Amino acid sequence: MEESAAPILKVRNLNKQFGGGCAKCDNPADRKLEKNYCPDCGTVYSCRNISFDLFAGEVLGIVGESGSGKSTLMRCMYFDQEATGGEAYLQPYKNGESNLFAESSQQKRYIRNHMMGKVYQNPVLGLRMGFTSIGNIAEKMIAAGNRNVGAMEARGSELLEKVHIPVHRMKEAPKNFSGGMQQRVQIAKALSNNPPILLLDEVTTGLDLSVQANVLDLIKHLQRELNISILLVSHDLGVIRMLADRTLVMLDGSIVEQGLTDQILEDPQHAYTQQLVHSLL
Repeated sequence: MEESAAPILKVRNLNKQFGGGCAKCDNPADRKLEKNYCPDCGTVYSCRNISFDLFAGEVLGIVGESGSGKSTLMRCMYFDQEATGGEAYLQPYKNGESNLFAESSQQKRYIRNHMMGKVYQNPVLGLRMGFTSIGNIAEKMIAAGNRNVGAMEARGSELLEKVHIPVHRMKEAPKNFSGGMQQRVQIAKALSNNPPILLLDEVTTGLDLSVQANVLDLIKHLQRELNISILLVSHDLGVIRMLADRTLVMLDGSIVEQGLTDQILEDPQHAYTQQLVHSLL
């Protein structure tokens, strides 16, 4: 990975709040919050001035406890929720000169279908459980404008094979599959249009340890083979250690520390990161 190259994704001052704010919390300079919550009006500041770069072929980990804002950040990036403020630039889209958050809903759909794939923590959000597995992949390809049934079947089979779904189960619905298999179908679907960026949100939570290891191995293998850039959210430092080149640590909606993953795990600077690392040891 060449550090000198321009990032494939740049995010600057991403903010997301739930609630209208009040006189006591509207001004960031003298805002008095409990964690990321205004006790006076109940507004929650889920993401506060989040800025980062993601480089081509890099895995960027985002770690933090439940409620730290990491999944909200992912939802804003994939347009599952509207960001309240901030900018994001994607190099393959309009030469990285257009703020993704300011695009029309039609353009956001285009970006989501062509430039990004997302794997959700809960497969129910990423898959149609009653469709066939191959039908789920075709759905993402159709959304990106593909109309060639033969090509979609071939691509679907190729991807399901890549993620180790047996050929004889490709026409089966994911509702019949185990959690680990459902995650693998989600990964295949997310990769269907060759997106430059993959968003992985807590993809191993709730899976048995041996299944977790298989899913992580698969992600590592695919990332190397396809040289894809990955934004990886987890509360589990073991997952981050295995996959991420660099890591951002989030707490109460803000980034409190960032750096090379090894560096953060071996020499954490922030008290919260130290606590996280010690809980892993």
